[in-house]
Amino acid sequence: MSDARFPAGFVWGAATSAYQIEGATAEDGRGPSIWDTFCATPGKVLGGHDGSVACDHYRRWPADLDLMVGMNLDAYRFSIAWPRIQPTGRGRGHASGLDFYDRLVDGMVARGLAPYATLYHWDLPQALEERGGWRSRDTALAFADYAHLVAERLGDRVVSFATLNEPWCSAHLGHAEGVHAPGVRDLRTSLQVAHHLLLAHGLAMGALRAGAPAAKHGIVLNLYPTYPARETDEDVAAAERVHLHQNRWYLDPLLRGRYPDEAWEGYGDLVPTVQDGDLATIAAPLDLLGVNYYSRAIVADAPELPFPRARAIESARDVTAMGWEIYPDGLFDLLARLHADDALPDVFITENGAAFDDRAGSDGAVRDPGRVRYLEGHLTALARAVEHGVPVRGYFAWSLLDNFEWAWGYERRFGLVHVDFATQVRTPKASARWYGDFVAAQRR
Repeated sequence: MSDARFPAGFVWGAATSAYQIEGATAEDGRGPSIWDTFCATPGKVLGGHDGSVACDHYRRWPADLDLMVGMNLDAYRFSIAWPRIQPTGRGRGHASGLDFYDRLVDGMVARGLAPYATLYHWDLPQALEERGGWRSRDTALAFADYAHLVAERLGDRVVSFATLNEPWCSAHLGHAEGVHAPGVRDLRTSLQVAHHLLLAHGLAMGALRAGAPAAKHGIVLNLYPTYPARETDEDVAAAERVHLHQNRWYLDPLLRGRYPDEAWEGYGDLVPTVQDGDLATIAAPLDLLGVNYYSRAIVADAPELPFPRARAIESARDVTAMGWEIYPDGLFDLLARLHADDALPDVFITENGAAFDDRAGSDGAVRDPGRVRYLEGHLTALARAVEHGVPVRGYFAWSLLDNFEWAWGYERRFGLVHVDFATQVRTPKASARWYGDFVAAQRR
């Protein structure tokens, strides 16, 4: 057991997302999302998998909440499926969808779990995609209307609302690399999408503050500390450019009201169209900043490539089943740099976890020592960051359950709880017990 200590009142939780666990994608009036369409496109998702059943959380949510209670957790970070609330992305809130999240939030409150809601975890209504999706400025306006509906219904009980989860993934993986929905491959489009996502965040912040004035509001970013492959001037500069591309392209508009100059100049005529007042809207004050941390980026100078003119270098160290390096010190380095560079709002680690090839033993137990070591290392690094003065207020392990892992289908397991997808039987892994014991020890 790690001897890391955290201050009283520190929030301990687990996180999930709607499309990855809920299932019931065609029930009770839910409309299709871009991920339903993407999964139905041959060759896009490993094994031809989709989220139509996933973990059947739509029906099994009471038992899943009980799992968190059994782990001594005091908060649950979940996401709301936009197509359940507005099947076409527009209009009045759909009663069945709102009622489902009403019951879910009430279930959390009854169990002493603080609800931390994320409005958008990548499941855009397909009808909006057909009208331009995030390429269209109108989608940002629609998102603000959606935020108002949710806040009006749930804002009296939800402790915190995050507008977006990982806009970099929506913009870059979905619109530059094309490996996530909707599968577009165009850097110019990706940069415009990123701007519209940030604008949607800013517009939604106003709706959330009006509809849920007692809650704390913010956004969740996936951030990576960047390191040069060699200590040469060229590689050091390349690492800084990747930091601008990956991190500051989102942080600067949110915290400073502008895009970073070097990145803007580096993208040249690919930069997005920005209207007067957009950046002021995006820079609405944050109550909290969610940070998702999984690994670091090691880069080398590559002047022949487009901005950021860098190439990723694979690490030879320990890696997870995703091929991501296990590097706990990167969490400290990232948070310390953010703290040095900006006056931060309250910070929450909203995702941190690892995929391993977890299997049940002959006795039915699931032993995952790699994940236990991963958690212990990262919580130790996080404790250092808190001691360093970074205003970190909580930690959410990713993920509560093995689930649908996007383009990897069901082949990658991040859960603290093992899910047999054929039977939907849940089995807490050794890491779930370790995490529960760690949290309990923090309260003594």
